[in-house]
Order: sequence, then structure tokens, then C-alpha cells
Amino acid sequence: MLKIRYVFIVLGLLLSSAASAEVQVSIGIGLPHASIGINLPAYPQLVRVPGYPVYYAPRLEANFFFYDSMYWVYQDDNWYASSWYNGPWGLVGPEAVPVYVLRIPVRYYRQPPAYFRGWRPDAPPRWGDHWGRDWEQRRSGWDKWNRRAAPPPAPLPVYQRQYSGDRYPQQVEHQHELQQQHYRYQPRDPVVRQHYQERAVQRAPEERGSRQQDIQRSTPYQQDRPAAPSSQSPQRGSEGVQRSTPASPQQGRPEVQDRRQTPQPEADQREQQMPRSQGREERQQGRDAAREPKRGQGQAQERERGRDRNE
Repeated sequence: MLKIRYVFIVLGLLLSSAASAEVQVSIGIGLPHASIGINLPAYPQLVRVPGYPVYYAPRLEANFFFYDSMYWVYQDDNWYASSWYNGPWGLVGPEAVPVYVLRIPVRYYRQPPAYFRGWRPDAPPRWGDHWGRDWEQRRSGWDKWNRRAAPPPAPLPVYQRQYSGDRYPQQVEHQHELQQQHYRYQPRDPVVRQHYQERAVQRAPEERGSRQQDIQRSTPYQQDRPAAPSSQSPQRGSEGVQRSTPASPQQGRPEVQDRRQTPQPEADQREQQMPRSQGREERQQGRDAAREPKRGQGQAQERERGRDRNE
């Protein structure tokens, strides 16, 4: 019984704390990508750091900032950046962190690491002491700047407030499309610009691959569709004519028929003339034949008369 009561008490405390908190931060590892330990169910409240082109989240138990169109988080001794308030997050090396992010005073870190203790709250962290001399030489002058010449802060992407909970876009491509539709700010920091350029280069092969997939999906459909008669190319038409010509040569062409019929009267005349000439020859042969017997009879009679005279 005591164990059951204890379980109900713990559940009641958890539910009451969840209802009273405006924005809770859950710690854990999310899927399908590894979380940095921050999960925001809604758009956080952001307040500008006085004199800096940077915003921070005072109600979050996290080192959460916004600078030059991107969110920046310092977690477990690493910097992470994202164009959306709840990630996914990308790791940023110490050499690539923008100078205005490095210059954020210690007091605006809501979850400062242990080595921040003893540092001035109104000054930036001693990154040179923490990351070593090599880093300090490469990033020399990062803590020296004219505050009057600081650039204005980038506008907050407040359009992301309507995308919370289940409506939050998980795919980076979808996030990029929404950002292009609702956020027209162009980053000024060279590190941020380089980040967006690298993302554009990485997206190019993916977009080409998706376009090729769309083309491959639509190509079989176009091949299965019967081709319209008007869409046939001249070459196909000529092939059809060439194929049909040997089977029935000059059948459907009236000019060819006329040409074939025009020599027929001459042939008829020849045929008509040929019987006439043949008839004449036959009659002439008959007359000659009739004359030859008469000639033979006359010769025989003359021979008999000569015999009688001799006798």
C-alpha cells in the first residue's frame, strides 16, 4: 500500500509541474537523429541582450541564443546551430563560432558550466583559457570591438510560433521551404553565410535526384499513352508511305491511272489495224492459190494439144 501511495504522489507532482510550467525543456536522445538534450514543445520567449545583436531565452534552463537568423546553443562544451528553434542541430567547431556569439556575457548563460565560476558576469567567457593558446591565436581580437559599431540584430523568425508540437516540421527540406516563404532576411555574418551556402550545395544533388525520380515516374505513363495522329513526326509519316507504296503501287493516284489509260487507244488502233492487214494478206494468198491451178490446167491442155499434133 505504501508503494502504491508513493507512486500516485510522484505522478501527481509530475503532472502539476508540467501544467504550471509555461515552456518545459526535456532532456534525452531523440530519434531518428541524436538530440543535443533540448526539446522545445513551443517557440521560446527571446529577449535581446543589451548592446549586442543577440537574443537569449530567459525562461529556458539552457544556454539558448539567437543571432543572425540562426539559433545557437552551448551544451556539453560544444556549440550547436540550427535555423529552427527545435533543431535538428548541427555541430559548430570553436574556430567557426561567430564573434558576437563568443562575446555574449556570462550572466546570460542560463546553464553555465562549472568552469564559468569566478568569471566576470558582465564580460564574455574566457574562451582563450578554456580552448588553449592555439585557438586564441587563430581567433585573436575576438574580444576587442567597438560596441557603437555593432550591427543591428536580425529580425526574429516569429512565423515559427505557429509550428509547435505535432505541427513542427521535422524534415530539413520542409524547414527550408517554410523559411524561404516567410523569412526574407539575408545573413551578414560570414560564418552564417557560409553555412547557408554549404546547405544549398548539399541540397542540390538531393533536388536533382528527386527531379530524376519524378521524371522516371512520369516517363512510363507517357509511353503507355497512345500517340495522337497529329503528333507524329514527319519521319514516321514517310515511313508509313514507304511501307504502303510497294503493296499497292499507284492505286490511289488518279494521275497514274490516267497515264496508264492514255496509251490504250493507240493499242486498240494497232489491234484493229492488225486484223485488217492480216485479212488483206489472206485474200491475196487465196487469189494466188486460185490462179496457180488455172495456170496448171492451161499448161496441161497445151501439152495435150502438142501431143495430138505430133501424132
